Amino acid sequence: MSSSPLAVLIRQQRKRHAAGLRLAAISAAVVGAGSVLLLGLSGWFLTGAAIAGLGGLAAAQAFNVLLPSAGIRLLAILRTAFRYLERLSSHAAALKALAAIRPALYASLAAAPPAQALALSRGEASARLVQDVDAVETRLIRLSAPWGAGAAVTAGLAMTAPAGWGPALVVAVAAAGAVLSGRALARRLTARTGPAIQQAAGDLKDALAAYAAAAPELRVYGVQDRAAAEIAAKGARLDALRREAVAAAGWLIALQGAILGLAVALVLALARDAATPLAAMAGLATAMALEGLAGVGKAFEQDAGADAAAKRLDTILVHGPNAARAQAPPDRPSLDFGGLTLTAGSRLVLTGPSGCGKTTVLERLLGLRAPPTAAHPGESRDKRLSCGGQEPDARTRAAFAHAPQDAAMIAGTVRANLALAGTRADEALWDALADAALEARVRALPQGLDTWIGENGERLSGGERRRLSLARALLRDAPWLLLDEPTEGLDAATEALIVERLDARLKRTGQGLILVSHRPAPRALCDLRLPIAAPTAIG
Repeated sequence: MSSSPLAVLIRQQRKRHAAGLRLAAISAAVVGAGSVLLLGLSGWFLTGAAIAGLGGLAAAQAFNVLLPSAGIRLLAILRTAFRYLERLSSHAAALKALAAIRPALYASLAAAPPAQALALSRGEASARLVQDVDAVETRLIRLSAPWGAGAAVTAGLAMTAPAGWGPALVVAVAAAGAVLSGRALARRLTARTGPAIQQAAGDLKDALAAYAAAAPELRVYGVQDRAAAEIAAKGARLDALRREAVAAAGWLIALQGAILGLAVALVLALARDAATPLAAMAGLATAMALEGLAGVGKAFEQDAGADAAAKRLDTILVHGPNAARAQAPPDRPSLDFGGLTLTAGSRLVLTGPSGCGKTTVLERLLGLRAPPTAAHPGESRDKRLSCGGQEPDARTRAAFAHAPQDAAMIAGTVRANLALAGTRADEALWDALADAALEARVRALPQGLDTWIGENGERLSGGERRRLSLARALLRDAPWLLLDEPTEGLDAATEALIVERLDARLKRTGQGLILVSHRPAPRALCDLRLPIAAPTAIG
């Protein structure tokens, strides 16, 4: 039994939703058997009724019409009701399982080493969280397919047996042949296209996300046609792969159709000595029994893509989401910058020319960058960066609130963007906005805090996004505040107001500050300075 992280998670969800999956399996079995019995009984009934009608009035009156017709109606009702129940229960169980799988996947991605988590592009992340998980969902939904197929074949054997052991043997051999040959052909035809489609879809999403974000620049430099051509090429490749997949599905359908036609012909030939109604029942039951294997065949088609998706998800899930919760730092940890130790409440500005690595130091504190590889075997410990005496990583991230240089916004409202720092009462939100010199602007918006600001805050100016990012950082209850160029691009009056209110807030809360800024006004907040001479100055 596989012990991969995804397999373990799926087994947990299957156990948790066992009742729904069990109901889906039972319903699928009823549908599979009912479909075969319905068609077989209908064939027997219609043939028998026709023969009785040709036999004269006495034969027609002797033929029992009510009982078979009642059975046919019952089977039709059962098939319809249980098909609905099977779809309902299987999809409900699968969706509930995915409701646990997707958050676990996201948490594991957040806990992954920075080199892996940050290297995942927006399109790739979307592909993992959406289409790869959808492939797993399809596999969960199709858990009931073998039960339906097994019930269909069993019912087919039961309905062909009255016509002789030969027809029943044909059904058994044809069913086995259809499954084995279908699996072999599906592996051969979809081994490449299934994983390739998943990858091509991710590449297309990646390109669309990148070019959509750079749409103004594309128009300014007149290269939108080149971007459109690249997207079209990626889309064409995806379409070509999907056509290959459709062609492969066509070959599988042709194979199943050939087996079905041959099996029906053999059953009718071997049932020639049986009564005509029984032969008709056997032929139609054979057709429906083999048709009941369609769900299994569809699963074979999707196996390659689902296996590839599972492997990609395993590379993310291998980083357990609980890793970030273990060995948490002290409530108010001290910081060590290459020998310079800061206690809680201290204020430090990192100085140095652009490109020297000041932002890198902040990202190292947040655990968003891995420590540099040992540059020198004899490097002393006082060159290392630490938080609460330990290497900064996901475990120490809770000690920091951060307003980055490039403020990223989610597509939503002002309130939703502030809520990333944690749920707060409206009064706290307005206080943070006031300290970021943004309160008046937000109050003037049509819906205030509930105003939609668009994709990445496109309805706000660059300075307003920066101040909203600052307000979000101020809302986070953390002992250290990390600010990267918080007043860049702001006018002098707004900058002075932010610096004044930030100073008052830090005094009130006792929060420590690590600042990166080239502007003199915010640098005046700090009584300590640390020059960063090169990107590797602090490990």
